[in-house]
Amino acid sequence: MKLASSMTRIGVETAFEVLVRARGLEAQGRHIIHLEIGEPDFATPSHIVEAAKQALDDGWTHYGPTQGQPELREAIARYISRTRGITVGPERVCVVPGGKPIIFFPMMALLDPGDEVIYPNPSFPIYESMINYLGAVPVPMPLLEDRGFSFDLDLFRSKLSDRTKLVILNSPANPTGGVMPKEDIAAIAEMLRDRDVVVLSDEIYSRMSYGREVVSISTFPNMLDKTIILDGFSKTYAMTGWRMGYGVMPLPLVDAVNKLMVNSNSCTASFTQRAGIAALTGPQEPSEAMIAEFRRRRDVFVAELNTIPGFRCPMPEGAFYAFPNIEGTGWKSKPLADALLEQAGVAALSGTAFGAFGEGYIRLSYANSMDNLREAAARIRRFFAS
Repeated sequence: MKLASSMTRIGVETAFEVLVRARGLEAQGRHIIHLEIGEPDFATPSHIVEAAKQALDDGWTHYGPTQGQPELREAIARYISRTRGITVGPERVCVVPGGKPIIFFPMMALLDPGDEVIYPNPSFPIYESMINYLGAVPVPMPLLEDRGFSFDLDLFRSKLSDRTKLVILNSPANPTGGVMPKEDIAAIAEMLRDRDVVVLSDEIYSRMSYGREVVSISTFPNMLDKTIILDGFSKTYAMTGWRMGYGVMPLPLVDAVNKLMVNSNSCTASFTQRAGIAALTGPQEPSEAMIAEFRRRRDVFVAELNTIPGFRCPMPEGAFYAFPNIEGTGWKSKPLADALLEQAGVAALSGTAFGAFGEGYIRLSYANSMDNLREAAARIRRFFAS
């Protein structure tokens, strides 16, 4: 069987590959500490689960509107308006199964072969995968440790061209945990305001910030109608397995995304959307408690990592990832990540899993228990001492 040539340009998520390898070692009797997968280790809050159960009992088991149930889209519009300080209506909201369709569908709708896409690097690997798959031109922007993993704005300006069609921002960021300063986002908005460019603003970790203000580029003058906000339920509400995300976007893109949805998924599961309403409109204390615990773990884990010879770990300002610089160890990123799994029993990801500019780093998720995080740091310390 001969596959289409485009399949040679599509990538994967290394996290799932490492998970499979780790599970294989566990099947052999090894104890592995899982710091590779980016998902909360908390249960979905009970009021959300109960809403889904009630929805099943009430018959929410059939097809729904492709764009999403009106009540959920209205709740999302209110939530985005309140949390971003902008005014959007439900007509701008598209509900999809997971956050990734709000990467894939708008890119499919916008990009022709040869169009340029500026995106952060290292970053969520699906950005680059989809750019390549669609035949567009990836233009990576290095995230600089000495700028809190933000862009060099002069370099960003120099990368803009007449072929730039899309700019991707992600703050708070995966894998770095960086939060872009408001003044940097303002400068980027100023550069893009008069250009025929769309911004994909991945804000899936927007509630997971530990001090620095999280600012959406959509809030700056004339940027709302150029911005796609990607958000969802997976991280904030520990709903990774529920597969429900959404995009808030300019109206011309809504129609295009709906066409792609109806051709691929028809609609998002009806009963999960009822749970989404409960998530947004119900008690927020469980999410707030989870995020507070992530902050506590972050403080302890980063301090532990910084006691390991050759490690230098900046304090992440958001999300739930530590991204230590390991250049001082003399190891390259992927060989070290492989060795930590095989020899130390710690599942981590190479920085290069997130792009070429991730060399010299590894990603460790602190969405795990405090005991496991301390033990992971101890295992890594012993690995280098042996």
